This record gives sequence, C-alpha cells and structure tokens, in this order.
Amino acid sequence: MIKKELFGKMPCGCEVYAYTLVNAIGASVKVITLGATLVSINVPDIEGEFADVICGYDDVDSYLNNSGYQGAIIGRFGNRIKNSSFSLDGVEYKLYNNEGDNHLHGGKKGFDKKLWNAKAWEVDTTIFLEMTYFSEDMEEGYPGNLTVKVLYSFDHTNTLSIKYLASTDKKTVLNLTNHAYFNLCGCGSSKILNHTLWLDADKISEIDENLIPTGKELSVENTPFDFRTEKRIGKDIDADNQILSYGKGYDHNYVLNNKGEVKHIATLKDTYSGRSMLVYTNQPCIQIYTANCINEEESPFKNNVPQKKRCAICMETQHAPNSPNIPEFPSCELNPWEIYDYTTIFKFER
Repeated sequence: MIKKELFGKMPCGCEVYAYTLVNAIGASVKVITLGATLVSINVPDIEGEFADVICGYDDVDSYLNNSGYQGAIIGRFGNRIKNSSFSLDGVEYKLYNNEGDNHLHGGKKGFDKKLWNAKAWEVDTTIFLEMTYFSEDMEEGYPGNLTVKVLYSFDHTNTLSIKYLASTDKKTVLNLTNHAYFNLCGCGSSKILNHTLWLDADKISEIDENLIPTGKELSVENTPFDFRTEKRIGKDIDADNQILSYGKGYDHNYVLNNKGEVKHIATLKDTYSGRSMLVYTNQPCIQIYTANCINEEESPFKNNVPQKKRCAICMETQHAPNSPNIPEFPSCELNPWEIYDYTTIFKFER
C-alpha cells in the first residue's frame, strides 16, 4: 500500500510530500520529497511490537535548519573533500567550504536540501518509490548536467533497497549515499553503544585531524576498529585506554571485502528488542559514524525526543572520502558514456 500526504511547505511555498510504503504485515517506510529523505522505518521486534528505528523530524523546517543530514540522500559527493577542490583532466574545480577549509556532503545546498520528483507503484509484494533530481552543470561547483534517480523499494520481508542511478553530459565526480541514523531499539530510546556490529572489512582509511583520509589504509587487526567478529559497539569506546576520535566514537571509512559485488557486508543487532539489520552493497566502502557530533541544542527528533550524542549509528555505503584527490582509491569519476549504478539493501529481521 502507498500513502501520499502533504508533509509541509518550503519557505518559498513549494509543497513537500511524504510517501509511506506499507507492506503486508504493516511495516512501513516513509520518504519525503525534500532531500529524498527517509523519515521513518517502522518494523516489528521479537514480540511483534513496532518501533521507528531511524531518527528524524516531524516538520520541514527542522530538516532545513538542523545539521546532521538526517535520513537524506547526500550528493553530489558524500563525505569530505580536502581543501574543497579537485582536478579533472587538468582543470581544477573549487567547491564550497562548509567544514572549515573542507567540503562536506555536497556543500552549502546539497541534494539533501533539494526538492525531488516522486513516482510510486506496486508490483506483487514489493512497493517502489522513484525519486529523481536534475543537477545543473556547476551546481555547488561540480561539472556536468547530472540526472539522478534513487529507487526505494520495500517488500513483505521487511527489506528496504536503495538503488542509485545517474548519468552526466560531462566528466564529473559522484558519490551518493543515504545518511540515515539507525537505532534498532527505537529512535531516542537508548545510546547506540549497546548494539552489536559485524563488519566485513579488514582495513580502514588512515585519517588526519580533520577526519580526511591520507591515502594510506590500515589493518583493523588488534585495534578498536576490528568488527570482523561481532562485538558491542561501545566495547572499546568504554575502555580508558581506547580514546577514539570525535568525542569517543567512530567516524571512519572502512574498506569492504565485497569486491564490487552486492554482498552481505554488515549486521547490526539490538539484543533488547531482538531486531537486527543486515546490510548489503556493491559500494567499495562504508562510513561508520556513531553520532558523536550531534548538536544537542537543536530541534528535538520526532515525538519530541531530544537529540543526544551517540543515540544512533550511520552506515553510509560510499566511495572513500576525498577520493577525487587520491588516485590510489577506487575511482569516483563518472563519464558521459557511463551509468552510475550502485545498490544498498537494509534487511530487517527479528
């Protein structure tokens, strides 16, 4: 079942619509046309009780005025680009500085702040929502007229798939992701540190003081970054001798072992509710971020839940941050004769 309703209006008067995809057991996914943003994911726990397992807001103004990129599609380039610049074929492109001297998540007005077009339909037991956006040449400093399509689908097995497609008329760089904040116990119910995580990644990117990869990859073995065996997320954060960056939390790029195929690369579990989330992707990397920098003074989440540091985890499938400036990383360049085509799947179980 598909429900469409008015979510609110932009300051310009433009209407923002919400599409709710409801499957046969009553689980649902809600997406709004502002930022093609995931607003809620309601799935059952081991007792059959439903809860919303991502953070987000109740109104348009909160999505426009708060930081955090809650549930939004990020583009043109997810994560950070050093010194807000890159070169293609000898031409330097200057981007907007929105994190010190660096460029973050698409710039001043990235895809998360844009209105997308939407079309929804059902086929058998699967519900589809296609979101499209046209990004003009040099928008936020990026070359090429870019046509972007994000296809959400949700089925009776509580599997949410996000397929990213794009084409350009001029060589450009592109790195799309979704910035959902997951808490399988329910939005705002607890800190994320008691969830467990398994992650199929042998290496992380070495980062500088601004969390930007240097180009070097480090083994996770015998470090707090090793999740190849399932462990509690807060296990090493709690230890006095294990001080991680950004306020005792994770904000790191993991290099996946999937070799470019859509494979199971991560499992997040909450033992209290019995919910688990299996993640599949063909992206080469994933950013694990434990909401260490949430601004607790900003607007509350849905249902007036206050924002708290480490209340959730982001699992941003992606190319590595600063890829345009590091030739050794998998290329994020997109040519006019190519189709950008990546898929990420979140399967909820209990």
